[in-house]
Amino acid sequence: MRMHIDVADKPRCPWCGELPLYVRYHDEEWGAPLHDDRALFELLILEGAQAGLSWLTVLKRREGYRTAYQGFDPARIAAYGPADQARLLADAGIIRNKAKVAASVKNAQAFLAVQEAFGSFDAYLWGFTDGKPVIGGWDDIKQVPAVTPLAETLSRDLKKRGFGFVGPTIVYAFLQAAGLVNDHLRGCFRFRELTGEV
Repeated sequence: MRMHIDVADKPRCPWCGELPLYVRYHDEEWGAPLHDDRALFELLILEGAQAGLSWLTVLKRREGYRTAYQGFDPARIAAYGPADQARLLADAGIIRNKAKVAASVKNAQAFLAVQEAFGSFDAYLWGFTDGKPVIGGWDDIKQVPAVTPLAETLSRDLKKRGFGFVGPTIVYAFLQAAGLVNDHLRGCFRFRELTGEV
């Protein structure tokens, strides 16, 4: 039985529509500043998996990903060999794309190197915004960009460090989701909650 959420109860960004899974993601996760390394790693892998697909497609498989990727422990995934990648490619609970699966292992290895160099992936990542979210302050969804200079800079740096599936568009979606960028519309209740603006 599908749970019904009354979308009229609060003003929201229009992209989440009325699907409870999507509304809950919008209300509880998207745009909230994320600082946990494991959660950031999970999000980075899932955003890469989204390439060419909708975020909803990935969101519906998130639990499948968590099971298949054994809780998204980067050290564990960095050690995945051909048998592990074959297991992932046979798992119907995830998007079975050879290049994306291979990139997830490569990204785990690069992620560990960043942690080693900066103390945490969180410290590395938030260094690009001086530790504070960038506030979009948009009034209309048509104003929200798909790419920004920040995303292009981070994308270049991630690629230089050996990450894959981190083009500027994917990276910008990651920045929005992880709350380094707050692109909730001004009229959305979450914009006010996250910025403290009335």
